[in-house]
Parts: sequence; C-alpha cells; structure tokens
Amino acid sequence: QVQLVESGGGLVQPGGSLRLSCSASGIIFSIVGMGWYRQAPGKRRELVASITRGARTTYADSVKGRFTISRDNAKKSVYLQMNSLKPEDSAFYFCNADPPFSPNSWGQGTQVTVSS
Repeated sequence: QVQLVESGGGLVQPGGSLRLSCSASGIIFSIVGMGWYRQAPGKRRELVASITRGARTTYADSVKGRFTISRDNAKKSVYLQMNSLKPEDSAFYFCNADPPFSPNSWGQGTQVTVSS
C-alpha cells in the first residue's frame, strides 16, 4: 500500500553536493511527518533529517549546517539537499515517515558514495 521511491544518489567527490528525491504514494502525504535515513555497511540505520507536516525541520548533529530537508506536498515528494559532502556520508539513503510507517515499508534506497 505504501510505496516510497528514492532517487538522486551517485558518486561525488568530497566537498561536492547531491540532491536526493523521494516520491510517495499510498498515503495522505500532507499530514505525515517525513524523514531521510541512511545506513552504511556494518552500521545501524540512522535518521539524519526530518520534516513535520508543518514543515519544521530537525537534523542529526553529524549533518547540521550541511544538509537541508524540504517537502512539496503537491508533488508528494521530500528532498534532501546535501552540501559539503564527506566520505563518512557514504551510505544508502532512504526516505520514510518519522517515525517509519512499518517494518516492511522501506524502499530500495539510493546509494551515495563520497570519494576522491
């Protein structure tokens, strides 16, 4: 029922930028708080940014000042602008509700690799 599709990942050099997009369906998007999560090999999935239905944002300390989350309710989409990327930002990035809808609601994610 819930479908989440991430895009925009890729290979970028340290200090570079990427813009991730997430399209959602099967939900009343405008009333749901959304977030971006990431998971690197050997690490747990972590919430890096979130945005409420009222567009208030929060960020993990590791990305504050570098990442910006936004949403477009008309397009049922959420975005993550990532600037000043570091190698430690390399991970698979996922979107989901904050808190997540359910354990089986995750999409395939989009891979971000920061390397020279």
